[in-house]
Amino acid sequence: MGMAGAKPRGVYGDLGLRPVLNFMGPVTTVGASKMWPEIQAVMAEAAKDFAVLEEVKDAVGERLAKLCGTEAALVTSGTCGAISLGTYACLTGTDTAKVQRLPDLTGMKTEVVIQKPHRNGYDHSVRSAGVKIVDVDSRDSLMNALGPQTAMIYYLGGTRGDWAWETPVPLAECVAIAKKAGVPVLIDAANLLPSWDNIPRVAATGVDLIAFSGGKHIRGPQSTGVLAGRKDLLRAAWLNSSPHSDSNGRAMKVNKEEMIGLLAALEKYSKLDFAAMDREYARQADYVMGELKKSGLQVEKARFERGRKVHRVIANWDEGGRGLTSAAVVKKLMDGEPRIAALSGPEGKGIELTFMMNDPGEEKIVARRMREIFA
Repeated sequence: MGMAGAKPRGVYGDLGLRPVLNFMGPVTTVGASKMWPEIQAVMAEAAKDFAVLEEVKDAVGERLAKLCGTEAALVTSGTCGAISLGTYACLTGTDTAKVQRLPDLTGMKTEVVIQKPHRNGYDHSVRSAGVKIVDVDSRDSLMNALGPQTAMIYYLGGTRGDWAWETPVPLAECVAIAKKAGVPVLIDAANLLPSWDNIPRVAATGVDLIAFSGGKHIRGPQSTGVLAGRKDLLRAAWLNSSPHSDSNGRAMKVNKEEMIGLLAALEKYSKLDFAAMDREYARQADYVMGELKKSGLQVEKARFERGRKVHRVIANWDEGGRGLTSAAVVKKLMDGEPRIAALSGPEGKGIELTFMMNDPGEEKIVARRMREIFA
């Protein structure tokens, strides 16, 4: 891996930067994922020619929709872009005058209903439409909140396993209530991957819109996402997006190379052996747990999330006795050679290592670095 202080080579080295080994998981601040090498080649080929963007969008969308089990699909600028465009679509439909008016909601519905435990920083993408958020915390309050001003229900799919709450109104029931009221439901499914079969399973509930990332575990272009669902709402989302110059989503541009790259990545991803991948991540985590125990650390596995299995190792130690805080260990990992990106554990104690998209052998590197720090 080179000696500490050695000048890194390549594009990052030219900028005076050192890349990192990622044990944070699919976190945007460190790039979130590495594209499959063959996807990079597909995008390079797509960049060689001009193409009519709407034709590319239609052809790619048709194949994405088949994979998702929905009527239609659109490549977006990440999950947040998908959530924004889905919200705009529910507000404007295909009325171009309304598209041009956003975020002025004159003549449109003005409210989006969200269950209180589903509130999160990413619902800013919903609020960007200028709507009022109506919080609900039970089946009755959900039903009472749906009225003539309700444009949409936003539903958060999947959470960290250590969050104690259970969804007040599960997805299938939420969809049934919403259909009776004539209100579309958008699910933020970014936390439901892996594995791929979660997406068609969600589509089978009859939910109107599904949003998820095209980067992260899918390993397509990290700046892409997918909005899939009802054909009429996907048409409305397209009218609210780039390249339409007089739209609220004009800034959420997706180019032809990204559309082609995401399709290639998703076609590969949908055929992966997720059980084998899970066994490899588990092997890496178990190896590191064994090595950390040798250094006298208290080690445990984090609970799996509700919608997916992600292997996270949490290590703790007597920070006062060792003279090492959680923040100091995180910094030592990032400052060393090679650089390793990791997070502090729950409540800022200890350290958390996520095993997801790590190449075989990287677990030996992080174990060695941790042994050096705690020697």
